[in-house]
Amino acid sequence: MTKARSIMLQGTGSDVGKTVLVAGLCRWATRRGLSVAPFKPQNMSNNAAVAEVPLADGSGGEIGRAQWLQALACGRPSSVDMNPVLLKPQSETGSQIVVHGKVRGSAKGRDYQKLKPQFLDAVLESHKRLCETSDLVIVEGAGSPAEINLRQGDIANMGFATAANVPVVLVGDIDRGGVIASLVGTHAILPDADRAMIAGYLINKFRGDVSLFDDGLTAVEGFTGWKGFGVVPWLPMANRLPAEDSVALEKGVDNFDAGVGDGATVIVPVLSRIANFDDLDPLRLQPGVRLVFVRPDDAWPVDAKLVVLPGSKSTIADLEQFRALGWDKRLASHVERGGHVLGICGGYQMLGQVVRDPDGIEGLQKEAKGLGFLDVETVLVPQKTVLNRVAIDPRSGARLDGYEIHMGRTTGADTASPMVMLDGAPDGAANKDGSVRGCYLHGLFATDEWRSEYLKSVGISAPLIQYRDTVQTALDELADALEEVVDPAIFDL
Repeated sequence: MTKARSIMLQGTGSDVGKTVLVAGLCRWATRRGLSVAPFKPQNMSNNAAVAEVPLADGSGGEIGRAQWLQALACGRPSSVDMNPVLLKPQSETGSQIVVHGKVRGSAKGRDYQKLKPQFLDAVLESHKRLCETSDLVIVEGAGSPAEINLRQGDIANMGFATAANVPVVLVGDIDRGGVIASLVGTHAILPDADRAMIAGYLINKFRGDVSLFDDGLTAVEGFTGWKGFGVVPWLPMANRLPAEDSVALEKGVDNFDAGVGDGATVIVPVLSRIANFDDLDPLRLQPGVRLVFVRPDDAWPVDAKLVVLPGSKSTIADLEQFRALGWDKRLASHVERGGHVLGICGGYQMLGQVVRDPDGIEGLQKEAKGLGFLDVETVLVPQKTVLNRVAIDPRSGARLDGYEIHMGRTTGADTASPMVMLDGAPDGAANKDGSVRGCYLHGLFATDEWRSEYLKSVGISAPLIQYRDTVQTALDELADALEEVVDPAIFDL
């Protein structure tokens, strides 16, 4: 027996704002006194988190970073049940498949379409467990139910909704144009059983005078018979929340990577398999820092104080791309000018002498020459490290909270000067003058005192901000905004 109601937000397309809306609804419903849980049956993202509720064997489990954020909005620890199937795109080998927090293998897109029906039981089990401990479960779909070519065996949208009997609210993005056609078109092409699951719709990302869309609402209702639950304005506070996946980077400066103002320049090279780039969010929101995401056709600012090499889902492929773009020479020039470099996880591996993949974990290439800034080498191994961690900076003594997600083992002379101590064990490396450092710890910039001290050590003077408070405030503002425009009957479907 389950006691929870469930509602599901699906989109007329990808990137219509479902993740942000679910986070806002989670915070709003929680403030109404409900015990709320987020749920996404299947997610595809290289921005992963380690769930705060450990697995039965005591190890950590991976979920999408978005579900971690939504759990934060609910004020409850994240668990692997909140995202039972996670796909992490890789080069050559397709996507890594994570089920209930553990790696189940890899598959190319066509092969995964054949595999996914076998994961429906895992999805339904997780949903049931959340229902047993919640008053309300708010479910996020993936992509769009209008992709009827993917309907057979679906576990992410209507396949889940029909199996679990969860009513659906369809989200349309008016900012991209054609929202009436996208809603009405979805109604037209859905099979009868799927169409019957839709209880209504939301319009998202509206700019300007909402009364100008009154005739649009009438038209949608006339064509579909669906109830409109509200018109949501453009939500600027969403830019202060961690992004779900690389779509945010692809959209560019207006949507994601505009910092809060002028300051010392920090460069982040954007490669094809960038992962966990939400590590950079505290820097993006840090006054006194001008964070610049550089893409293949972009020039590197010559005045940069720091270059951060972020994580990668395919270190060897991204390392080869880095060199092919000539970025190895740009990084060398940066160091020669007295600049600093920080590598995180895959970025740390790239800074060494060599990366080896004897088991073909990432693909066919078994070895790649590193960038040579640290005297270390990495061997990729099948056993994945997934842990939440408490760390200490041996230089400053500052405490850091973070997490590890990686499949590499790094050794070498420079590890004698570790960047951090993880639960008392050394991790990472630094060169002799400390200008180049790296480690496996994700989330390190979210620790305010350490971030401030580290920036000072590389010549950047930035005022101390409380990053986690910034995220909590943005979630509250998001809930406030939705409460003004969304019909609360959405919680009673």
